[in-house]
Amino acid sequence: MYKYWVMEMMQAHHQQSLTTQMKQRRFGNGHISSSAEPNGNARPAETIPNGKANGLHVKNGKRKIKTAPRPTKNQEKEEGFSYETTPLVWAVITFWCYLILTIVGWFRDQLRRLGMENTRGGKESKHMLDFPALYQDFDNFYVRNIYMKLRDNFNQPLCSTPGAEFDMMERVTEDHNWTYKLTGRKLRCLNLGSYNYLGFAENSGPRNEVVQESIRKYGAGTGSARAELGTLDLHLELERLVADFTGQEDAITFGMGFATNALNIPALVGKGSLVISDKLNHASLVLGIRLSGAVVRVFKHNDMEDLEKVLRRAVVEGQPRTHRPWKKILIVAEGVYSMEGSIVKLPELIALKKKYKAYVYLDEAHSIGAMGPTGKGVVEYWGVDPKDVDIMMGTFTKSFGSSGGYIAASKKIVNYLRLHSHSATYSTAMPAPVAQQIVGCFKALATKEGQYRAKVLAWNTRYFRNKIKQLGFIVYGHEDSPVVPIMYYLPSKLGAMARMCRQKGIAVVIVGFPATPITEARVRVCLSASHTVEMLDKAIDVFDELGDLLWAKYSCEKPEMCPVPPYPTLEEATE
Repeated sequence: MYKYWVMEMMQAHHQQSLTTQMKQRRFGNGHISSSAEPNGNARPAETIPNGKANGLHVKNGKRKIKTAPRPTKNQEKEEGFSYETTPLVWAVITFWCYLILTIVGWFRDQLRRLGMENTRGGKESKHMLDFPALYQDFDNFYVRNIYMKLRDNFNQPLCSTPGAEFDMMERVTEDHNWTYKLTGRKLRCLNLGSYNYLGFAENSGPRNEVVQESIRKYGAGTGSARAELGTLDLHLELERLVADFTGQEDAITFGMGFATNALNIPALVGKGSLVISDKLNHASLVLGIRLSGAVVRVFKHNDMEDLEKVLRRAVVEGQPRTHRPWKKILIVAEGVYSMEGSIVKLPELIALKKKYKAYVYLDEAHSIGAMGPTGKGVVEYWGVDPKDVDIMMGTFTKSFGSSGGYIAASKKIVNYLRLHSHSATYSTAMPAPVAQQIVGCFKALATKEGQYRAKVLAWNTRYFRNKIKQLGFIVYGHEDSPVVPIMYYLPSKLGAMARMCRQKGIAVVIVGFPATPITEARVRVCLSASHTVEMLDKAIDVFDELGDLLWAKYSCEKPEMCPVPPYPTLEEATE
């Protein structure tokens, strides 16, 4: 474990040498570069005139390092990414829609102050007006006047297993979505919203029987933290399976996926460290970075050119004020982004990591199990060496039909986390039935059944994306991402789409501002290996009908179709 910190000191020394070599100081009209001769003596500074020198562009005395040209739109399409620009007319209409909602909301608030309309939301007590406000004005205004109009589409109660289909409890409201009453009826819906990528969210079968047996043997909880008396043999078996599956030396598991990021990043970086984070990283990553106390730099979503600019500036300038080299530089990215449907450009990211001597923290919450020929995530999908990713994080809440998370890395890093992670030290250990469910899923992935599920998911993804694009919808993300965002833009259309889908027996997730940019509200579809072709065709027909009704087919471009192989069979899956 102590060798790990020796490596950190050597890394800091290397970054310091890079800083010395790349530091540029401006004097007058030219750049003055200073370096050392092989014998250790300083070489006299020399002014670089306009022109080219040492592979650098120099114009008017200003040096600019060459970078690879940014990929064009066609190159992005060749790589499988799809991001059609929001049509200007619909962007303007969306802004007007929110403006009208805001104006109407303001008038309704005046009526509430005059007592002409009931105030059902949270408000400040008349006796505590001199105290700091408990409620933020904008948050409460948004909830009262915008969110409440769509609230019936959120927090829907279920009463069955969240498989390819589920039973939704019908509810009605008599006060404009402030309260609900259950009618006692059940609505059978096609599930296009749950993260059940491999279809392991089941209530029958051999894995379910083993989970029931684990309850009889271990009970429903552990009653202790892992660092005390909460470690079971199931936990040790699970960590061995995770390490083998991810191609890392060791792994550590936690009882909550969100806390895996939020409580472990502060143990890995701190004061004097730099975290370079993707603009669209998950809230758990953002919280963990904030709690760490490290300096944060943000790069444009999945833009490797912008990432290189941030890395280069970090190495050149060092820490603020002192300009000392950073203790650590950690690049944080996700495998599959759950709102955008995009896949990280991992080969390019690893190349930059090696070039600038940084570390990579890869969140595979939505990609482990769902990407790659055998479900081993974006590392397998891109064909890179798992050892090139320093820290691999993932959760068991998506592809494994359970809960919790893991971090897989070298033994030194994992042993360090066992001692210093707040989640490992203070949180109650993962319950035995939860761990047993995950163990069963990992074992299934090593068989024909598991690999067949991964192949069916990949086929469903391409088939559904192609069909939706052909209908004229604007679809975001990568062609192989099981997360399919379909752009609807206007909040009124989002609510109408979700309600009419429920009436037709389809459950979807809608996402809008502030979870997305104000002009990029969307319907998010999550595909599963448990979806049959007939189910997907039913959903496509409903989307086609409602897309015409709501004028939601915004695409102005000819859709780029990705090749769809023949539907996989169980015999084709290899162990």
